Amino acid sequence: MSAEKSKAKKWTIRILLGFIVLIALIVIGFIVYSQFDYGPSEILEEQVDLEAVERDDQGLIFMPEDSNGQGLILYQGAKVEAEAYAYLGKKLSEQGYTVSIPDLPLKFGIFGVDKAEAVIADYPEIGSWFIGGHSLGGVAAAMYADEHQNELAGLFFLGSYPSGDFALSDLPMLSVYGENDGLTLLDDIENNRILFSANSEFVGIPGGNHAQFGLYGEQKGDNPADIQPLEQQDLVVEALLNWMEDK
Repeated sequence: MSAEKSKAKKWTIRILLGFIVLIALIVIGFIVYSQFDYGPSEILEEQVDLEAVERDDQGLIFMPEDSNGQGLILYQGAKVEAEAYAYLGKKLSEQGYTVSIPDLPLKFGIFGVDKAEAVIADYPEIGSWFIGGHSLGGVAAAMYADEHQNELAGLFFLGSYPSGDFALSDLPMLSVYGENDGLTLLDDIENNRILFSANSEFVGIPGGNHAQFGLYGEQKGDNPADIQPLEQQDLVVEALLNWMEDK
């Protein structure tokens, strides 16, 4: 082998190793980044005994005392712990709904799009399922719903909207958005209405922001809310119940 070929081979190996190291650093950095998440707030812990919340193989599960035969699956927002939505789970289960808030890989919905499939399989007694999520969780829920429209009773979004086009679908859809949301802006909601099915409802929460769709405190990039966290949570519950009751 000539000296020039040997030198070229060494540089090729060095470049390849450098590329591998770079990819590894990016992956490690993302994993570390994902661990700095948003946990349950003090307000939530005052309302829900988190130690008493049941868990199944998929995550948090809220079983009603008197089931109406319907279930709801809620995908968490990016880097938000599932427990931050326990108030919503508790309140909806009190109205007869079986509520699942599954644990998603690295707390990113797009890494666990199909988690709903396992939830539904675990509870065959539930006759109809609604699926949705907060922020990036809503995007992930829509990705699942796009492939399973005939198996779902409806799709909902909390401070979110679909990345795919449902304009030709007849799937019932609900968008609940906050007036002061600093991450999913009112313009975002308006500009993406064309992606929703004709069978869609839009409910605005005056003074609501992005973080208060869960109970995990303030979120970077969000705007301050003009209403209290529990008030926004109760309005979300009301919007979901009104939408689901005739489905």
